[in-house]
Amino acid sequence: MALFAAARQGRKDDAELGRGVWRRAHDRFRRGLDRFHQILEGVQDERLHAELVPIANSLADLLPRVRALCANAQRIAPSDGLDVPSSNAAYLSDVHRALSRAGNALATTAEAVAMARLDGGNAAASGTSDPASLAIESVERRADTVAASVEEAERLLDDSDR
Repeated sequence: MALFAAARQGRKDDAELGRGVWRRAHDRFRRGLDRFHQILEGVQDERLHAELVPIANSLADLLPRVRALCANAQRIAPSDGLDVPSSNAAYLSDVHRALSRAGNALATTAEAVAMARLDGGNAAASGTSDPASLAIESVERRADTVAASVEEAERLLDDSDR
């Protein structure tokens, strides 16, 4: 059954997001989010896990917004290739750049979670005071960059409608 569901979802994605740059931007974001959650599942320190879960939830809340952005961009300027479609004042390039920044920032946020997981384990083993809180701050800063990039893409696409 999962095979058929995946095929249906793939057709739906093709219809909404195309097969070009907008689909790639969406998929990059989704893969980063999946990776973040995979790493989060491996966090053994309960306190660290509890502090990372709200960040994970806020990032997951961005996925429907990214999908809507990419679907809207696909409606405005369909893409089936690797090139961002041309637009007045190259605003679509700016939208794509912001979406790419969000996906890349999400990947670095997942890396920060991996480092926090390692730092948390090392702190527990060595009796060090709290390097996990520094790692959490790093994850939060990176997550803020993800959210800001999504907001920038939304603003750019909204401004283009006027």
